[in-house]
Amino acid sequence: MSRSLFLLFAVALFALSAFASDYFERLTLTPLPLGSLLASFDFRANETITEYEAQNYRYFPRSLGQALKHADTKELHLRFTTGRWDPETWGARPWNGTKEGGTGVELWAWIEATSEDEAVEKWATLTQSLSGLFCASLNFIDSTRTTKPALSFQPLGAYGDDGQHLHLLHGVLPGEVVCTENLTPFIKLLPCKGKAGISSLLDGHKVFDASWQSMAIDVRPKCTPGVEECQMEISETIDVVLDIERSKRPRDNPIPRPVPVEQLVCDETKPYHSQDTCYPRDMVDETPWSLKEVFGRTMAGACPLAESEGPEAKSVCLNVPHERMVLIGVSGFEVKTDPGQPESRCYQLMPFEEFDIELPQQTVGTKAELGHELLRAERTITGHGAARGGMRTIFTNPSPTEPVRFVYFESLPWFMRPFVHTLKAQVTRTEFPFDWQIMNDMYYRPAIDRNRGTQLELVMSVPPASTVMLTYDFEKAILRYTEYPPDANRGFNVAPAVIRILEATNEDGQSNDVYIRTTSLLLPLPTPDFSMPYNVIILTSTVMALAFGSIYNLMVRRFVGADEVGDTKVRGLVRKVRGAIVSLKDKFRGKREKVE
Repeated sequence: MSRSLFLLFAVALFALSAFASDYFERLTLTPLPLGSLLASFDFRANETITEYEAQNYRYFPRSLGQALKHADTKELHLRFTTGRWDPETWGARPWNGTKEGGTGVELWAWIEATSEDEAVEKWATLTQSLSGLFCASLNFIDSTRTTKPALSFQPLGAYGDDGQHLHLLHGVLPGEVVCTENLTPFIKLLPCKGKAGISSLLDGHKVFDASWQSMAIDVRPKCTPGVEECQMEISETIDVVLDIERSKRPRDNPIPRPVPVEQLVCDETKPYHSQDTCYPRDMVDETPWSLKEVFGRTMAGACPLAESEGPEAKSVCLNVPHERMVLIGVSGFEVKTDPGQPESRCYQLMPFEEFDIELPQQTVGTKAELGHELLRAERTITGHGAARGGMRTIFTNPSPTEPVRFVYFESLPWFMRPFVHTLKAQVTRTEFPFDWQIMNDMYYRPAIDRNRGTQLELVMSVPPASTVMLTYDFEKAILRYTEYPPDANRGFNVAPAVIRILEATNEDGQSNDVYIRTTSLLLPLPTPDFSMPYNVIILTSTVMALAFGSIYNLMVRRFVGADEVGDTKVRGLVRKVRGAIVSLKDKFRGKREKVE
């Protein structure tokens, strides 16, 4: 009996390994300065085009595949993002910003249709399907929040001649709050569904307690050289920046407590140091942490459906110097990178075995290279008053030798009417000796009130070690009172701008676009005093009550003279006395009759 079970188990593992090359997952951990940790979860699955068209799914989630098939969506990109990436402290963005969206929810897709009207109808079907699938407000992406970018996005899939009838549509909800209701459907799309593999570390309390968080879903057709049939690839990523000390707090006692006196690390070199005064010393040692402390649990082994052989079989990678001490259990095998490459170490895990990583406190002489951003952008609203305002965006090129060429894309709401003739781009600080052409091309699509928003795309170039300021004025429209939200005095959300840096090269020397999102903005609009209807109703009701009461008294009340009031009272009193006497007589008469 035991032999038959062993053979059955071996056959099952062989069957799983036969299809393991179609699913891949990896967790990359990168310690950041000031006690932060970047955790990047990457899940990828492939499905042949034939099986995908026939809806015979193995690793591709059926719920998402049917929604895309029903809306004729050939390529999909969905982003859920909260927080703000700090480039000055954390360095370059993960995945070069390609897996990151603006604050809230961002969606763009290529839809196959014969006309634009048909594409818009299928776009509405897609947003409503994704809204129910991910428990988000994507159904509010209507025509006023939908644009058709011309320069900012390029398809990543291989279409061939089938890409002639594709329409690109882009929508964003900057005010959407991302929470655990969006993470749970995300995990259900995975083959192991959070029961094994790196997805077992995903906990909503930890993910959404991070300083910055981004979830991304990308679906595209892919053709691999040497493979006869193309495949449909789905990529799901989650990137979070965790505060190590904050994540170590137990769930039953999350309130931060002051550090005990005996554990304070003071800088005794300060002249004002004393027994009752402590100036904290800079942390020069690496912060200790482990997977169980940061995520609240250990990893439940490797996912049995993931690839078990080859370079992609390493489920966990740690970007730390080789001199950093790392402690692991017996369920993992460590592999370090070769000399000359960025220092990191990866681990191949065993299925059905718990895995944990522990990094003790240690002083490390070398620091990991975090990279830097190719361009810095700051976007703010200027001006004052309820009628007009201005937009100002400052671009800074930190490179002293190389210029930066990029596409700047803005999607403005219809009630924010820009004046294109006031659009100016000027160099405010530069070390470049001669004139430079900043704006190279522009695509502008004006807004239509209550129908569509404004779309502005600019191809710009910033010289080395320079700062360029882009400004324009706009007018604020007056809304109908039914179009104001309940929190109208808070302001209206303006979607972040998308920056696509062109002609960027990666480590292999190949062209690779880099994306940057600015922060979202709050636009104050002329807001009526919504308390006035309440005041009018109260005043009107008071006046009506007084008027109605007076008229009613005049019509119903009977007026009697003052001399008649006294006689009436006496007569009433006499009647009462007579009635009492009669009742007493009747009682005595009744008693006498009974006695006789």
